[in-house]
Parts: sequence; C-alpha cells; structure tokens
Amino acid sequence: MKTNYNVDQNGYYGNFGGAFIPEMLYPNVEELRENYLKITVEPSFQKEFTELLTDYVGRPTPLYFAKRLSEKYKTKIYLKREDLCHTGAHKINNTIGQILVAKRLGKTRIIAETGAGQHGVATATVCALMGLQCIVYMGEVDIKRQAPNVARMKMLGAEVRPALSGSKTLKDATNEAIRDWINNPEDTHYIIGSVVGPHPYPDMVARFQGIISKEIKSQLLEKEGTEHPNYVIACVGGGSNAAGAFYHFLDNENVNLIAVEAAGKGVNSGESAATSILGKIGIIHGSKTLLMQTNDGQITEPYSISAGLDYPGVGPLHSHLFETNRAEFIAITDEDAMQSGIELSQSEGIIPAIETAHAFSVLDKKQFKPTDIVVINLSGRGDKDLNTYIDYFKL
Repeated sequence: MKTNYNVDQNGYYGNFGGAFIPEMLYPNVEELRENYLKITVEPSFQKEFTELLTDYVGRPTPLYFAKRLSEKYKTKIYLKREDLCHTGAHKINNTIGQILVAKRLGKTRIIAETGAGQHGVATATVCALMGLQCIVYMGEVDIKRQAPNVARMKMLGAEVRPALSGSKTLKDATNEAIRDWINNPEDTHYIIGSVVGPHPYPDMVARFQGIISKEIKSQLLEKEGTEHPNYVIACVGGGSNAAGAFYHFLDNENVNLIAVEAAGKGVNSGESAATSILGKIGIIHGSKTLLMQTNDGQITEPYSISAGLDYPGVGPLHSHLFETNRAEFIAITDEDAMQSGIELSQSEGIIPAIETAHAFSVLDKKQFKPTDIVVINLSGRGDKDLNTYIDYFKL
C-alpha cells in the first residue's frame, strides 16, 4: 500500500487531524469545509489570487544558489527566498488566499493569532488591502519581544489584543482567537496562520503555501535540469512554511524532507519545543496531533528563543510525516540556531528570521554529497529579530 500524505475526505492525515470543536463553532467550520475547495477552484478566484501573488506579494520568489555556503558544506545549496515576499515572510501567501475566501463567504470581520508577528502583519496587510476590520491576538510575552511587528500591525489599522493567560505566547493567543470566534460566529472569519486547527484549515493553508514547492520545481528545472531536489529543509513550529515547501514533493519519496524543530535550551532541558521527540497524541486547537503534554494530558509550556517556533504541538500533516518516517525531524538548540543566523548573514549577506536560522543548522548536523541538490526554505527575514540578535551576541 502506498501511503497517501494528503488529507482524506474526513480531514485526517493517517491518524492525525479531524475537527474537534465546540458545538458553537460547528456552523463556521462546516461552512468553510463545504465551500473552500469549490471557492478556490473557481476561475475568478484563481485569477485574483494569482494576480495578487504576482503584483502585490512579488512572486515568484527567487531560488538563489548560495555559492559560499555551497563551497563550505561541499554540496549544492539553494535558498528559496520567501524572505523577499511583501511583509518579509511566507505568511502572506496564505492570508491572501484566506481573505479572498472570507470575502466570498460574506465575512466582514477578520481575526487572527500570531507568535512571531509575521502572520499578524500579513493578516493586517490583507485586511487593509480589502478594507476589512482586523483583530490580532498575540501573547503578552511575544508583544514585548516582537515590538516592530506590533507597530506594523497597528500602522496597518489592526487592533492587537494581548493574551494574558498561560505562557502568554502563541498557544494562548490561539485560545483567545477561538473564544472570539465562538462569540462572533456570523460575520467573522478566523485566518489561522499555520497548518494547525480543525479541518479544513491544515489542508487549506498547505494548499495556499504549496505555491512555494510549485515554484521550486519549475525553478530547479531551469537551473539544474530536474524538478526534484535531493533534500528540502524547512523549520517547523506549527508548520506552514514547511508544508508549503514539501507540498508538491510529498508523494516523491526520492526527495528527502527534513523538518527542523526548536530544541530550545536542549530537548531534555524542560525548555524546548521539540514536539516530534517530546510529544504524544493529543488534541489542541481543534485537531488530533502530536502535542507536548504531561502524563495526565495537561499541555506542557513550550520554549524557544524564536517566537514563531514556540508552540507545544505540530500540525497533523507533519505528525503524519513523522509517524510514517516520510520526513526526518531534527531538533536544533537556540545556540546552534543563533550561530547559523550569524553565519548566513556573514556568508551570503542575508539576515534570516531566527525561526529560519534553525533550518540552516542542519548543514552542520548532516553530511551531503557534492552532487546533492539541497533546497532550504528561507521562510522569513530577520528585521523583526534584530533586538534578539543584538542582545544575544552583544552587538
């Protein structure tokens, strides 16, 4: 039996997925499930989506051959430059798609959650573009460490509401957004920023982010005469940039997929977000997935120096890729990620988001052949993290 890595008709990836939601949310989620595929295949939707990705987001993003990194690691390293998207990360691919779905469903109010702030900025951006009300929930801790993105959201006209419970990070912001949605079911669409949440969100977000791997294929064909790299590497928190980079390679097992998680201060330090190693099957934010939890099922607080990887679970697609060994999961510490961020900055003149820097640490952990084509998804730029870099390296 060939394993299928895409979602089934019940919203599951193997053992993971589904829609575990309060009854109050059922109409919203069901409305979305019944309509998202029909809406997104409409020629008018495809035309508007493609035009916005091209003229507004700046796609296709370049596939850049990193000459100095390639020389150092003695392999062919290409960087998919999602950091060059409008707003500075891959997140806008999904928010453009979802805002067009929301408009076609007649929604006038948009809510979102954000950790690193990139998804919040991308949501505020498309709401400004479409003239819709925007409320972004963000953990109080993340509001402090991602101040530039908070300022951007406010400048774009969004209201930023702090999440004051729990660890005051991404998980708690998501909880607050879900509460809001329950209280405002009629006019509100919740733009989830990652491949998490109840079905159909993981599939919908992966489809919109799939533009990344679609472009990688055509760009590699032009540069190397093949559509298929030997390796695709991406960082994983909830997992949207990795889902996008992996999407069109899922069924080609000759393409090795490497998902890079945040080990924080060490996998066994008690301050980590390495869900694949530390997680057990559980339910968070509406889906059955791998989740860091205590023996009695209480969610364990995650930790990472990067706000965008500071999440106690991972999306159901990635849980399935882990369980079936389709993707290799590697956990990278804060220290290694920060060193990789400096290395990329000084070897290629590109300052990456700290989330993205985790993916580059794999170059020190694995041996690649000189003939291998290694694509790293450079999911975001480091402007938002400059204060963290400055404090860490005493710059």
